[in-house]
Amino acid sequence: MTADPQAQDDDDLYDLIVTPYDIRGLFRAEVDPGLAYRVGAAFTELTGAGAIAVAHDARESSPCLADALAQGVLDQGADVVDAGLGSTDYLHYVSGRLDVPGAMVTAGRAPAPYNGIRLCHAGAVAVDESTGMERLRRRLRQPRPPLTECPGSVVPSRDLTGYAEHLRALVDLADIRPLKVVVDAGNGVAGLTAPLVLDHPAVELVPLHFELDGTFPHRAPDLEDVSGLRERVRETGADLGLAFDGDGDRLLAVDERGATVPAAAVIALVARRELARRPGAAVVHDLVTATSAVEAIKEAGGIPVRSRVGPAAIKALMAEQDAAFGGGHCGHYYFRDLWYADTGMLAALHLLAELGESGAELSELAARHDGYACSGAIDVPVPDPLAALQRVVRHFAAHGTDLDHLDGVTGELADGARFNVRVPGTGPVVRVNVEAGTVAAMGRLRDRVVDVVVSAGR
Repeated sequence: MTADPQAQDDDDLYDLIVTPYDIRGLFRAEVDPGLAYRVGAAFTELTGAGAIAVAHDARESSPCLADALAQGVLDQGADVVDAGLGSTDYLHYVSGRLDVPGAMVTAGRAPAPYNGIRLCHAGAVAVDESTGMERLRRRLRQPRPPLTECPGSVVPSRDLTGYAEHLRALVDLADIRPLKVVVDAGNGVAGLTAPLVLDHPAVELVPLHFELDGTFPHRAPDLEDVSGLRERVRETGADLGLAFDGDGDRLLAVDERGATVPAAAVIALVARRELARRPGAAVVHDLVTATSAVEAIKEAGGIPVRSRVGPAAIKALMAEQDAAFGGGHCGHYYFRDLWYADTGMLAALHLLAELGESGAELSELAARHDGYACSGAIDVPVPDPLAALQRVVRHFAAHGTDLDHLDGVTGELADGARFNVRVPGTGPVVRVNVEAGTVAAMGRLRDRVVDVVVSAGR
């Protein structure tokens, strides 16, 4: 008997689009309503939940995918909590408040032709490779589960107002000075959520690309190019600028000059405020986060806890440590008060409060946490990422470098400079991050690490 070519094609497709953290691919070619239906049915079966919350972003294909996913849930006998249009952190709010699993139809920061699905367990607990994504991948390869004799019901639960009120109650803006704030929603769902969350008598919001448009005509849904935001901040004399990605949960801030505020500075500023509410609490940061943020956490009386990179790892460690706050180097900020989920909107409220209470410019506040030179993420194509990691280990171990393997390989040199090399799971590449006390020292170590990585493929 020969293997079924179609079954093999389906297996290859699931390997491609079901990542350790979500489901993502080109709409129609890889992610279509049929797949969304199967995901809804399989997720319902795997969780055994009586109800699942479903929300979607503003991409053109998202409503039909959300409808198909919901039908898969209903056909397995579970109710659908219809949360409607919103951001990913809004879906996490619904999941946490109602204590039900959730499914968010979004491709996050991916380009407009893509779409996908992010899943969470009840209480907004992330689904990753170890908590259900691998089981879901295996289940999708099997025949569809049979229809139940008693389908579920749709329960409308569109509660953006409750989401906004929940976040606003966590940050006191009563004593802030007048602020002018440019917000770049990038035609994503932040155009819907930002006015609800950030509205305040002392805050003059200058909207940029608030019109919901899933084709993202003005900038890509990632945060790689926010030149329009920088220009508008300078033109209007704004105190700061805020940009959100396509699904509205990731934040990039710029100061009054239009310069990017490093994620490490945001982590430092927000951590100080959260630790004022919960003295001595743990604050989780991924291992690529700049040392300046770690130092700020200690200075504020907190306990810095190092994590692997990625939302699932950070959220799980925060729950384990009962952490007040968590931060990732790429602009994700996590809060115990949102069931350990990431929300750029709540981080933005903290920035408004910090800036409005201090009287200082944002550039001045950020400069207090900018004592190290960082390379940023450098993706190096290699034919065999694991071989490249092994090459890095051998090279630096031979030179007496202290190494650890929490996530890929991290090394710290005698002068305090450090690097991390890991496999991000986005193709045949390794990701390099380097930090040192000076730009020159960072450049030397960066070139050395990249050269070792590249040599593994020669």
